[in-house]
Amino acid sequence: RKMKKWEKRAAVAGGKKWIVALLLSIFLGGLAIDRFYLGYVGLGIVKLITLGGFGVWALIDLVLIAIRALKPKDGDYVD
Repeated sequence: RKMKKWEKRAAVAGGKKWIVALLLSIFLGGLAIDRFYLGYVGLGIVKLITLGGFGVWALIDLVLIAIRALKPKDGDYVD
């Protein structure tokens, strides 16, 4: 069976949705849940230990996710 375009993207990105990443960043960005969700475990641990870089890193990640500059580690977002 031939895979549809969105199925290929979901397989590549692990099914990561932009809106989920954005909401996680808004509500739990200081705890690095957004970084863990996007697959950046190492950076997530550092961000968690510093409580979102004392708020600065969390704010930067929020902006980067909002403008879609920060993408999942292994691909792009699925729509």
